[in-house]
Amino acid sequence: MCFAPSSGGRGEGMEERLLPCAMFRYHAYVQSKVLITPSLLSADFSKLQVEVESIEPYADWLQADVMDGHFVPNLSFGAPVIARIKTKLPLDIHLMVTNPADRIDEFLEIGANHITFHAEVVEQTKERKKLIERIRDGGATAGIALNPDTPIASVNDVLGDIDLLLIMSVNPGFGGQGFIRAVLGKVRDARKSYPNLMIQMDGGIDNQTVPECIEAGANNLVSGSYIFRAADRATAIASLRRQ
Repeated sequence: MCFAPSSGGRGEGMEERLLPCAMFRYHAYVQSKVLITPSLLSADFSKLQVEVESIEPYADWLQADVMDGHFVPNLSFGAPVIARIKTKLPLDIHLMVTNPADRIDEFLEIGANHITFHAEVVEQTKERKKLIERIRDGGATAGIALNPDTPIASVNDVLGDIDLLLIMSVNPGFGGQGFIRAVLGKVRDARKSYPNLMIQMDGGIDNQTVPECIEAGANNLVSGSYIFRAADRATAIASLRRQ
């Protein structure tokens, strides 16, 4: 992976920051391992720092789902809350908002390592590529997300440009939903066409659904409820790795 020193950003303990490199597509991780990314959406918001510390030694990334009450019905947290979290895990921002172009800078300023926006709210190729470029120019890597009903063909225009494709396996906006297996076909199609692309899946990920996700070609698995509701979170994360 490509790292560079961070001069600021979230948390006093942040020593490294993930930066994009020319033609960087997470090749090393695609070749070697599946990443486990706990989602803060299922954590106890009253003690976020404690929650993060409980999973930090065992996880690969940390995802923050930013919800605006418009694109999805719920509200979650914004940059001021996330900025107070101290962690060395790469911070993955999933923007479930109607206006990602207006929200990117606030997360770049707090040291986000990766930012994903939704295809459903940015439909024009020119605007998608502009956002991808802005994210990378700000020092993060860029992704695009698809809701369960959104076809993979709708993002063919940027699949060769992004660093990560997020395929939602639940309808966005709520934690604890059941896994939608129909989306696995999209994962297979994307992996066949782009063998070196980081493909992330989010929703209903647990030790029962992980084997199907990996078999289809996913290599970054977001899990919220399964991890944060576990009595032993180290064991829960380990169970996702042993598939």
